[in-house]
Amino acid sequence: MQVYALSFFRFWADLWMLLSAGLSYFLKGELEHRETLKQMYVIGVQSLPVALLTVAFSGMVSALYTATVSVELGLSYYIGAGVAIAMAREVAPVLSGVVVAARAGSAMAAEIGSMKITEQIDALRAIGVSPVQYLVLPRVVASSFVLVIMTVYANIVGDLGGYIVAVNYGVPSASYVSSILRYLDPYDLFMGLIKAFIFGLIIALVGCREGLRVEGGAEGVGRATTSSVVISIILIFVADFLLARIMFPPK
Repeated sequence: MQVYALSFFRFWADLWMLLSAGLSYFLKGELEHRETLKQMYVIGVQSLPVALLTVAFSGMVSALYTATVSVELGLSYYIGAGVAIAMAREVAPVLSGVVVAARAGSAMAAEIGSMKITEQIDALRAIGVSPVQYLVLPRVVASSFVLVIMTVYANIVGDLGGYIVAVNYGVPSASYVSSILRYLDPYDLFMGLIKAFIFGLIIALVGCREGLRVEGGAEGVGRATTSSVVISIILIFVADFLLARIMFPPK
C-alpha cells in the first residue's frame, strides 16, 4: 500500500515539475517554435480525421436515439439544441481528447522513451539543452492549442451528423437549425473549449512524463506507451467530471 501511495504522489509531483518548468521557459520566450509547429502537425492534423469521424457518428447516434420519440411527442424542435449542447459541453472535447490520447499521447511516450533508452536525453543535457524546453514544452503547447481547434471542428461535424439523421427521421431542417441558434449558449461552447485545453495539457504532460521515466529497454517503452494512454484517458474523464461540476452546477 505504501508503494502505491509513493507512486501516486511521485506521479503528481512529476507532472507539477514538468508543468512549472515548462511554464517558466514559456514565460521567458524560450519556446522551440519549429518543434512546436512540427508537433501541431503530428498531434492535430494527423489526428483530426479520426476525431471528426468519431464525433460525427456520435452526433448521429445521439440524434438517432431521440428523433423517433421526439417526433411522435411533437418535440422535434428541441432535437438540434439537445445534440448541439451535448456536443459543446461533453462529446466534442471528450472524444477529441480520447482520440488524441490514444494516437498522439502514445506516440509522445514512445518517442521520448526511445530517446531515453538510446541516451539522447543525456546527450541533450550534456550540450546544455533542457529536455523540458526542447521536448516537453513544444508538445504541451501544441497539444493544448490543437485540441481546442479540433474541438471547434468536432462541434460542427457532430452537429452536422445529428442533422443528417434527424432530418431523415422527419425532423424539419429549419427546426433543427433554429433550435441550435436559440438554445445553444456561447457559454457552453466556451466551457467546452476550456475543457479541451485542459485535456490537451493532461495528454502531453502524461505522455512526456511516461517517456522520460522509461527504464528497461524496448519493453519499458511498450509499458510507457500503454500506461500513457490508460492514464491520460482516465484523467480526462475524471477532469471532465470535476470541470462539469464547476462549469455546469445543478440549479
